[in-house]
Amino acid sequence: MGRWARAKGTANRMNQASVGSLELVARFHEVRQASLSHCRPLSIEDHSLQAEAFTSPPKWHLAHTTWFFETFILVPFLNGYEQENPAYEMLFNSYYNGIGEQFPRPKRALLSRPSLEEIHHYRSTVEAAILQLLADDAHPAREDIHARVRLGIEHECQHQELFFTDIKYSLSINPLSPAYSAAAAPKSSEGATAPLVWSVVDGGLVSIGHDGAGFCFDNEQPRHPVYIAPFELAQRLVTNGEYEQFIADGGYQRPELWLADGWATLQRENWAAPLYWRGSEEYTLEGLVSRNPQSPVTHISGYEAEAYARWAGARLPTEQEWEVAASMAEPAGTHAVRLHPKPAGSAEQGLQQLDDACWQWTRSAYVPYPGFSPAEGAIGEYNGKFMSNQWVLRGGSCVSSPRHLRPSYRNFFYPGDRWQFTGLRLARDSAQDPS
Repeated sequence: MGRWARAKGTANRMNQASVGSLELVARFHEVRQASLSHCRPLSIEDHSLQAEAFTSPPKWHLAHTTWFFETFILVPFLNGYEQENPAYEMLFNSYYNGIGEQFPRPKRALLSRPSLEEIHHYRSTVEAAILQLLADDAHPAREDIHARVRLGIEHECQHQELFFTDIKYSLSINPLSPAYSAAAAPKSSEGATAPLVWSVVDGGLVSIGHDGAGFCFDNEQPRHPVYIAPFELAQRLVTNGEYEQFIADGGYQRPELWLADGWATLQRENWAAPLYWRGSEEYTLEGLVSRNPQSPVTHISGYEAEAYARWAGARLPTEQEWEVAASMAEPAGTHAVRLHPKPAGSAEQGLQQLDDACWQWTRSAYVPYPGFSPAEGAIGEYNGKFMSNQWVLRGGSCVSSPRHLRPSYRNFFYPGDRWQFTGLRLARDSAQDPS
């Protein structure tokens, strides 16, 4: 293992690598350092928090993203590579049956060993070996290696978002309502909420899916034609204040507004409001704050989003409608990770909050596109086996990686899930009176 640690010196030889290799190395460093930066506000104890089975401890995220690089890149491509610890193959395997056994997800908080220090050493060792591999421009599998490193980078970006949502949920259970960071607590805004304005989108035969420029996940392809009828899409997300009206009108007591499974879930889970609402306050990553009525409602399930849309006399968009509208919108500018979504601006700005506030539920089931074929081997399991019983979300959230903000990106969760930054944007058929 020590010889791989010594491979850190290979970074000094990168002047012999291609420009593509240099860019990939820079991106690799950037993402790996970002994961560590996100963890800096945490205590040692925080690193092992796991409040529910659907969350994972921060320490596990740090290890699993490293395991991905080791398992799918170093083991098959770096001649003579020796695993840091063979037991890690089981401890930090998430769900890849093609790799082998997995430690039970609900019990990840019990992994007090390896220590956080050992996890950091594991990350450093694997990073050094990845740099050695990237420095070898003569490697016969160079293209495959680069493709998998890019995939590993994007995979770690996904886990950085999960880090924020998981630690938020775990900290929220504490009666002290501790803040992950109090650096920029959200402030209530003055003034009225921007009126709900509808954008009209013409129907017809359109193409959706990734257009082939830059990285994408396999579930964004192949690009294919679909027919959509003319429709209207709200220019902003539904706000806390608007959702309060839904609650005040008995939204959680009216079964006619809910899908059957949603109503059953509401009763079983005793839902009466979005996940982090506490009276007139809301739990955030900055702690417990006064709820801003102008901010987009978030941490709602697909069932809640669908019920609200029905109550409002509208509906959720399909994922195809959402992508068509987003593809025609003006870019919103530079995305910066924030710890809470901010209110929308004026209606004159057109479609807003497409990818920087909350993931937006659609009415579309998560199914493969026509002609989709998962990658061969264990690495293809991610999308190949999860395309069932889930709904598609589009856009992005305040804690999403800027790398994942593209119209074709397909997120997916079970319709009862609420711990992600999930909100809703209304849609309706264009035949409705726009007034």
